[in-house]
Amino acid sequence: MDWKIELIPVPVTDVDRAKDFYQSVGFNADHDHQVQEGLRFVQLTPPGSACSIVVGEGVTDMTPGTQQIQVVVADAEVARKQLLDAGVQASDVDVQPWGNFVYFSDPDGNKWSLQALASRPNG
Repeated sequence: MDWKIELIPVPVTDVDRAKDFYQSVGFNADHDHQVQEGLRFVQLTPPGSACSIVVGEGVTDMTPGTQQIQVVVADAEVARKQLLDAGVQASDVDVQPWGNFVYFSDPDGNKWSLQALASRPNG
C-alpha cells in the first residue's frame, strides 16, 4: 500500500500575504475557506505536485517562520530564475554530489530547499 503525503502546514502571520507570495511563485490556490470564526483554510499546491501546503488561521500552532520544506525540481537554474523573476530572493545554485540546490524563504521566514536530482534511485 502506498502512503502519500497530502498536506503540510506552513505557519504564517498574514494569510493573504502568504497566499499572494505562494501564488507569485507558481502555486495554485486550490481552496480558500473561512470555515468558522478563527479557522481559515487556504490550500496551495506547487506546480506538478501531488502534495499541497496549507496556510491559514487556526490550522497549526507552529510558530510562523519555523517550517522547513524540501521539494524536487527538474532544473535548479530554471527554478532559481523563476523565483528571481517573481521578485523572490533566492540563493545561488549550491552544487552538491547528491543534487543541485536553491534556497529561499517566504515572507515569514519559512525555509524552502529546491533540489534538482541527476537521477532518483528506485525504491
